[in-house]
Amino acid sequence: MSGPRRRPPRSKALTRRDFLKRAGLGSAALTALPLVPGCGSSDPVGSRGGGSGAAEFRHGVASGDPLSDRVILWTRISGYDHSNVTVDYAVFADPELSVRVTGGSATASPDRDYTVKVDVQGLQAATTYYYRFNVGDVQSPIGRTRTAPAGPVERLRLAVVSCSSLAHGYFNAYRRVAERADLDAVLHLGDYIYEYGSGEYGDAREYQPAHEILTLDDYRTRHAQYKTDADLQEAHRQHPFITVWDDHETADNSWREGANNHAEGEEGSWAQRKAWAIQAYYEWLPIRAVDPSHPERIYRSFRYGDLADVVMLDTRLYDRDLQAGMTDAASINDAARTLIGSEQMAWLSGQLAAPGTVWKLLGQQVMFGQLRIPSLPELSALTNVPVEQLQALLQSLPLVSTGGLVINTDQWDGYRAERTRVFDLLEALQVDNAVVLTGDIHTSWSMDLSRDPANLLVYNPLTGDGSLGVEFVCTSITSPGLEQAAPLTPVLQLLNPHIKYVDLAQKGYLILDVTPQQLVGEHWYVDRIDAPSEGQSLGAAYAVDAGTRHLRAAEATEPLANPPAPAP
Repeated sequence: MSGPRRRPPRSKALTRRDFLKRAGLGSAALTALPLVPGCGSSDPVGSRGGGSGAAEFRHGVASGDPLSDRVILWTRISGYDHSNVTVDYAVFADPELSVRVTGGSATASPDRDYTVKVDVQGLQAATTYYYRFNVGDVQSPIGRTRTAPAGPVERLRLAVVSCSSLAHGYFNAYRRVAERADLDAVLHLGDYIYEYGSGEYGDAREYQPAHEILTLDDYRTRHAQYKTDADLQEAHRQHPFITVWDDHETADNSWREGANNHAEGEEGSWAQRKAWAIQAYYEWLPIRAVDPSHPERIYRSFRYGDLADVVMLDTRLYDRDLQAGMTDAASINDAARTLIGSEQMAWLSGQLAAPGTVWKLLGQQVMFGQLRIPSLPELSALTNVPVEQLQALLQSLPLVSTGGLVINTDQWDGYRAERTRVFDLLEALQVDNAVVLTGDIHTSWSMDLSRDPANLLVYNPLTGDGSLGVEFVCTSITSPGLEQAAPLTPVLQLLNPHIKYVDLAQKGYLILDVTPQQLVGEHWYVDRIDAPSEGQSLGAAYAVDAGTRHLRAAEATEPLANPPAPAP
């Protein structure tokens, strides 16, 4: 939901933000090459700081994109305006920092907003390291990171997170993730920041800057504000992140050539705004550039020994066509429309075909599986709730009365031919263990993936026959879900037999426990987001046994015994 100003006409597609609103639920330069001339880092708001001349590490430290022999280390230097600053770093084998492994120096400059990224190489596989930066006698907090394994791997533990709206509450889920010392990495599936101004979408906390972010300085300031959050800082300090953007890192429901929350002309050029957003993203996240000359390419992969390939896709900016209208069947079924595009699809084919691992984990943004919601008369008959009450509950959410299908056209339901192409790859390449990981929709789901899950001739919901893979959708850190629609959960599962678990309200994160025999997804929830809290609980756990391609109910897994010590 964007601000109150008038805008040019939009696509008639029901956006995710519209969906949440109508349900009554609340309101790039890369490391080596700048996209545009650099700016100074002076900012009266204070989250990035001005030029005092005394170094500070107020935005913490972070690491990311772990490979078996290297990892990105990140920090940001405050206290300078225009001059370059030499920053030293050192990597250690122990949390006491007594066994030095490697180190060096880097330059923080205004061209990169005084952010520093170092790709530390020559490390050992499957090893936990501790690191620290310094400028003279001023030292950063101590960070902890871990390289990916090589060769045989018996177990992998990952956290999966998405959608952290600072304006909707406190990041307690990030703190719970930070406390899990046995994690190999954290996958962030997007909406790391939100672009809105204060009060436009949530009012629990004020944004910096207070207006909707449009310029390079705006995006830098918003990223800087997020990096001052203590819970997010701690998650970054304790674990390496593997990140990919969704829409709010640029603007709501963005696509290749525009966004729902962008008024061309009034808010400048979309191409320029997107470039600035991408530049700030690369500056402020511990991500390795795939192609410095082509910064819009963020899709990439990570191999965890012989156990899993983590394949990160971009369903948002790289080659997505404009979202279709809710009843625009011709566009929804148009074989020429793309969500990831032909180039990325060919790359995905190569990743799925690559031998050597048991599991293929596809990290991406929007729900892949199908979602059917009935017409109001059908829903009334199933729930014994009068149509009038249902209509008030859903607040004019458009429903197709014939067939009862509601499509969120921002997700794969709105790009059916593109989804069919992925199903074709899974079948043609005989991929036995595909697991799709999704964020974006602020709710939790676990489901089988079938070409036609409502057709008993194609998919058997009792045995899982006909499923080509599984999907886990993690809930948001704070962003609002569909709390008022929670009573409809049993109906959703009745009409969507491939969906084994749904939670439309709670906030938290997903834990993946991966072995050669099975993959378990655990939905964990915090007890509140309106204040800092230590409470959390397990919502549900579902597993897929290797080679079966369908889910079964499971128990929570045991944490790793004697994990590496947290960073002090």
